[in-house]
Amino acid sequence: MKDNIILIGFMGSGKTSVGIKLSYQLKRTMIDTDKWIEQKQKMTVAEIFEAYGEDAFRSMETQCLKELIEVAEKQIISVGGGLPMKEENHRLLKQLGTVYYLRVRPEVVYERLKSDTTRPLLQVDNPMERIQTLMEQRSPIYERCADISIDVSDLTFEEILEQITGEKISCS
Repeated sequence: MKDNIILIGFMGSGKTSVGIKLSYQLKRTMIDTDKWIEQKQKMTVAEIFEAYGEDAFRSMETQCLKELIEVAEKQIISVGGGLPMKEENHRLLKQLGTVYYLRVRPEVVYERLKSDTTRPLLQVDNPMERIQTLMEQRSPIYERCADISIDVSDLTFEEILEQITGEKISCS
């Protein structure tokens, strides 16, 4: 297994924000798989969903993991919320490093994302219901995929980073 820190969890759980703070604290590069795919495809995730569909995007995520296994070492890797849903990706994530599941309550996700129009899966009439439904489906899979689960709903960034690194950290 490689020495990478992989952050998984539902959209809005803080994977990217935590990843950025971890990268500064640990002096490691951070990779966001959605951004990686967007750069390769020269399209946003929303555009990829619209042009090719969700299945094509999920295949791109798997290919991204395969490429990262070849090149990523001592990095922070934040993955898209749907990436762990594909069983094949569990094995790839484990090869890539230690997998941390940032668990969050649905109402926290809703508060964080209610104004965000860039999330294709939330562009529905009742986003809170959609969040609850998706989380019910995904949470058990995230749990199986993770090496370590952290409930981040009521934690500060400092507390989350401390749980991941085992060190007291100041984010100010």
